[in-house]
Amino acid sequence: MVAVFFNAVSAVLVLFLLMAVGYVLGCLGWMTASEKKFLSRFVVNVAVPFNCIVGLVNNLSHDDLVHAGSMMAAAMSGIGLTLALGAVGAVVLKLPRNRWGVFTSMAGTSNTLFIGLPMTTQLFGEVSIPFLMVYYLSSSMITQTLVVMLIERAGTAEPKKLSVKGILKDLITKPPIVGVIIGVLLLVLDLQPPALFMKFAGYISGTVTPLALLYCGFIIYEVGLRNLRFLRGIPTMLVIRLIISPMICVGMCALFGITGLARSVFIVESALPVVTQITVMAGAFGADEEYAATGACLSTLGCFFTIPVLMLFLS
Repeated sequence: MVAVFFNAVSAVLVLFLLMAVGYVLGCLGWMTASEKKFLSRFVVNVAVPFNCIVGLVNNLSHDDLVHAGSMMAAAMSGIGLTLALGAVGAVVLKLPRNRWGVFTSMAGTSNTLFIGLPMTTQLFGEVSIPFLMVYYLSSSMITQTLVVMLIERAGTAEPKKLSVKGILKDLITKPPIVGVIIGVLLLVLDLQPPALFMKFAGYISGTVTPLALLYCGFIIYEVGLRNLRFLRGIPTMLVIRLIISPMICVGMCALFGITGLARSVFIVESALPVVTQITVMAGAFGADEEYAATGACLSTLGCFFTIPVLMLFLS
């Protein structure tokens, strides 16, 4: 058990150091908003899709797809219940309108890509990627529907009319989702891509962890460590996001019969920091962007303390 704890601490420390590099690059002026924009686009639109294909093809079989439905049901149920708990918390705390939807969204959704992918592969290895992709797909479906509506209602911008067709189009055209779809199709058809392609995809896939963490470190630099303070409701959000959320996930995994590595990956994913997209959406819709950025940064720093403890539980 002690070995598991120190292994988790070691894995988390490696990720923390990579984030620190991004922070220092910001301090030195070597990374600016332009580089940040490039990193975000490259990781999401290029590196992660290849990572999805490589991870699914190398670590999943045709027969494993049978269990994908129950895994998605467990993931979505857990996220939905956590969002509901966040909404209750926002009401009890009597948060203003421009923070209500932001608080609920931060409490309910986790950063499955920029933190989740590096964290999961460090803790469990590349074999965990297929289960991570299932959780990511479930989280994305909720983010593109419920979370968007929550933050729109919290903002001052004119709400957009959402349609089922528009939501589905926006979801399935996201490059990471396209990568998942391609990987699943290859498994369904029992097709093995050429070795040359897999080698190329492997090189691109390998850039996800360092670049994603450099990006997160730079975001903390942008917010500024001196500006990180516990605004009203933030401590409650951190407890829900980092502690209660994985407890809910444990219950959902038990309910839907999710065991083994899939269960461990889901629990870790549910205990990760606030998804970065919430800060972007808060700014776009006129909600409290500073509140969202503060919550995202504090939860990112906080997870480096809670994840090793969580790994003790999983052992």
